[in-house]
Amino acid sequence: MVKIVANGNEIQILKSDTDYISLTDIAKYSNPDDPRIVVSNWMSNYSTIDFLSVWESINNPNFNRMEFHTVRSKTGRLVMTPKRWIEDLNGIGITSKPGRYGGTYAHSDIAFEFASWISPEFKLYIIQDYQRLKQEESYKNQIEWQTNRYISKLNYSIHTDAIKEHLITPELTPNQIRYTYANEADMLNTALYGMTAKEFKRRYPNKEGNLRDNSTIEQLLIMNNLQAINAEMNKQNVPMAVRLRELNRIAREQQEILINSNQKALQDLKKLQ
Repeated sequence: MVKIVANGNEIQILKSDTDYISLTDIAKYSNPDDPRIVVSNWMSNYSTIDFLSVWESINNPNFNRMEFHTVRSKTGRLVMTPKRWIEDLNGIGITSKPGRYGGTYAHSDIAFEFASWISPEFKLYIIQDYQRLKQEESYKNQIEWQTNRYISKLNYSIHTDAIKEHLITPELTPNQIRYTYANEADMLNTALYGMTAKEFKRRYPNKEGNLRDNSTIEQLLIMNNLQAINAEMNKQNVPMAVRLRELNRIAREQQEILINSNQKALQDLKKLQ
């Protein structure tokens, strides 16, 4: 849970694989005493549910379109609530959260639409601080990636030192020495990415930078580990074929662990929503 401040008004945001912004907090700008009625009034509007249905149709394959058409075709006063939208129409663009920080939350696309209905000026303040938040998150992710890339380079020096000490012999020519270093790098890339640096360039000619420049943080973390493990195996004179097989096993195992850890983190986050 994080928050933004729009012109002095705090607005909570649920963080998971996407952002859900508190409609309840936005509604307080219009009615601090009973924000729930503001959300209900907005949703009990045909132009609103038309917008919501388009959003759900684009983003939600399980949206109950038949029920929506039933609701849309009824005559008389429309009464729509977050609970009805979620339970009867199987909507995912809006969610409700009980307990502390409870209330109605919506995907940022929908939240901005709601804010525009409340006040175009207030919407601009929300967008402004939301963009600031996303820039901070992007910067943080960039720093984490750069840190792992830097650690990867440091580990690579340990890796190359092990090659120099255990694989480079006096009788090797300069070309053979270069080939030995390149061979080891190709082995590590193949173990983790399933391709060499040359194969990466051939497959993705339009991508900037090399294979590791296009890696995720998780991949860089695994590469750090593989370089250190390979250095130790070189010291033990383990044949390359054996090292490749073992490093690939380790890479797959660690990747699965990281995926499961990320999924658990997301599940734990959802429990707080």
